[in-house]
Amino acid sequence: MMKVTPFLMFEGNAEEAMNYYTSLIEGSKITSIVRYGANESGTEGSVMQASFTLKDQEFMCIDSNVKHQFTFTPSFSIFLTCDSEEEIDRLYSSLTDGGQVMMPLGDYFFSKKFGWVSDKFGVSWQLTLPI
Repeated sequence: MMKVTPFLMFEGNAEEAMNYYTSLIEGSKITSIVRYGANESGTEGSVMQASFTLKDQEFMCIDSNVKHQFTFTPSFSIFLTCDSEEEIDRLYSSLTDGGQVMMPLGDYFFSKKFGWVSDKFGVSWQLTLPI
């Protein structure tokens, strides 16, 4: 069965990012982690491949053992529709800690409360509270 799964490539902090995201978002969990072993192509113990869910959306990730000339870009973002004002405020505050604000949390014509941030791992998030 064909399916589409967002895939995130980290440079050594995939497990930290997964733990962070699943702790912030209710109903989220890490579903599998395969680690590099001794004498394999990646750093021993780092994430060879992992899966996690955020509000029932599956994601995959890895720790790249190759340093690239690129990282995450805001042109791809995780768009998260929040259930309450308390949730959007909490997520915005947490994700901006060590990150960067791209659009401040506010009332926009398309959402009664919206914010766009890049978190401490460089992943871009759009948070919205529907009208």
